[in-house]
Amino acid sequence: QVQLMESGGGSVQAGGSLRLACKASTISFTCMGWLRQAPGNQREQVATIVTDGTSKYAESVKGRFAISKDTANDTLYLHMNSLKPEDSGVYTCAADFCSTYRARGVFTYWGPGTWVTVKA
Repeated sequence: QVQLMESGGGSVQAGGSLRLACKASTISFTCMGWLRQAPGNQREQVATIVTDGTSKYAESVKGRFAISKDTANDTLYLHMNSLKPEDSGVYTCAADFCSTYRARGVFTYWGPGTWVTVKA
């Protein structure tokens, strides 16, 4: 069973930084990403990374966030810089086999999420 657990969330002032981590049971041959949802907002895909390390970002976070993975430790990271109040929300790590993700358009496996609150 694929298991994901996020950590690193918390409260930070606008302009600050946080690093989220997602410990995964497996990371090889798997598409992974970070999604977020704020109260009253739709869930949005923040960043994704595929097996070869190629990453994609939502336009709203491009240049401020960076997704990376440590294959040896089965850990996915999201480095968040220059945080804004609108970045607040529940951040969730998600994963899937890339063939399945590309066919369905959604991730199969999800972590419980971690809160990020950015104060103005």
